[in-house]
Amino acid sequence: MGSFKKLIRLSENDNVLVVCCNIEPGEELQLENVRYVINEFVALGHKIALKDIAMGEPILKFNVVIGSAVRDIKKGQHVHVHNIKSDFIPTYTIDNQKS
Repeated sequence: MGSFKKLIRLSENDNVLVVCCNIEPGEELQLENVRYVINEFVALGHKIALKDIAMGEPILKFNVVIGSAVRDIKKGQHVHVHNIKSDFIPTYTIDNQKS
């Protein structure tokens, strides 16, 4: 893809990176001299962890807290509703889906 960036950091305080195109399992990406090995499919617009994030730690995107980790998240892992929750509104997850 030439010089096309696959990851972007929106703010220097963020602990997540935004994915600029679909990422396939096994891809190795680099941003700001840090290497990320992606072990799962991550869709365009989703996030990966910039660094290890501990359970309960705030998730920062564009220097704004968008929620908190509900489990430990390793550097390069997909960050989405399966491992974070909103601290502001109810979060839809498979775990709280009503039948």
